[in-house]
Order: sequence, then C-alpha cells, then structure tokens
Amino acid sequence: MDTKTKIESFTDLKAWKEGHRLVLDVYKISREFPREEMFGLANQLRRAVVSITSNLAEGFSRTSYKDKIKFYSISLGSLTEVQNQLLISRDINYLNKEKFDILAQQTILVSKLVNGLIKKLKTLNT
Repeated sequence: MDTKTKIESFTDLKAWKEGHRLVLDVYKISREFPREEMFGLANQLRRAVVSITSNLAEGFSRTSYKDKIKFYSISLGSLTEVQNQLLISRDINYLNKEKFDILAQQTILVSKLVNGLIKKLKTLNT
C-alpha cells in the first residue's frame, strides 16, 4: 500500500473528514438560531453532530472489529439524530430550504461513508 494512502489516524478516514465538515457547517448554521435556542435545539444538534466524529475517532482506536463496528454504528445513530434535528430546524423555520438541503446532502454522504466502513469491517470479520 502506498504510504500516502495509508490510514494511520482517524483524521485520515474520509468518513471522519466529511463528518468534520458537517460539524463545522452545523456550528456555523446554528449560530443563526434564535438566542433562546442556544441551550435547546442548537445545543442538542451540536452535541449530536460532534458525537458522529467522536465515535468514529473512538472506533478507529479500538483493536477488535466488533468494537470498531459498535462505535461506527453509534456514530450512525448520532447521524440519524442530526438528520431529525435538521428536519425540525427546517420545519420551524430556523433553516431555509437551501441551507437545509446542503446539510442534508452532507449527512447522506457521511452516512454512506460510515456504512461503507461498517460493511468493510464485517467482511474482514468473517
């Protein structure tokens, strides 16, 4: 394997990179939420989005395939939580359609990448 493509850190994972981009986008967008939401929906959304990349990082550090899959699956759960909270944010007019669509597309990309990691690990585990 070429050393330039070797994954040595969780930050090398494409799923983490795209998840991190989602984290930054959610933080930026949630700054525009009403002030009274800073400890409500904005906080919940931020905690869930950070959980996506945190669980990818923790899973990466695990040595067994089973543990890796567990943490990557938790990451997917947090991602689904973010998708739900983005829908709520859109429906109560905290996000316009354009911003929602951009974030929704990013969540789909991250979901595909994390599911790919899990699928690959399951094939290696058999």
